[in-house]
Amino acid sequence: MSAPASRALRRCVCNVRPSMIGRPAAGYTAQQRPSRRWQSTEAAANPKIATIVDQISQLTLLETADLVSTLKTRLNIPDMPMGGFAAGPGAAAPAAAPVEEEEAAPAAREKTLFNLKLDKFDAASKPKVIKEIKAMLGLSLVDSKKFVESAPKTMKEGVPKEEAEKIVATLKAIGATAVME
Repeated sequence: MSAPASRALRRCVCNVRPSMIGRPAAGYTAQQRPSRRWQSTEAAANPKIATIVDQISQLTLLETADLVSTLKTRLNIPDMPMGGFAAGPGAAAPAAAPVEEEEAAPAAREKTLFNLKLDKFDAASKPKVIKEIKAMLGLSLVDSKKFVESAPKTMKEGVPKEEAEKIVATLKAIGATAVME
């Protein structure tokens, strides 16, 4: 139980039984008050459980992992996903659905983001290409000229497919070749 929840529970109990605060329960002295099960050592009083706990505490980490996997298989306990602690009893059904989606996803996956690369350009259309690169990338005229002259060079990364196709078509119209990778 989380700390805020346990505090709220204690406050509720105190509000319901305000006469019990600071006094031992009726019929018990302060030393005899029964403790809660999670605080008690009654479970350790059972010799069978005490010997099992002693044996488990002496296991190595690998032996403990083997013990857990053996208990899971023998008792038919399914593996819980990491988010499964907060999930309710209906968590088993949705867990099977993502497996099917993962198997179908690689076949249907289509690339949506592309890297644009200025591959080459016609020498006659060099001024037009420099102006277009200057407008597209927001570079100065000198930087745009250096960029175009250093072709092949990557212009943009992670561009959506529609925008990438428009840029390729624009550069093709002015005499340059751009590649979508």
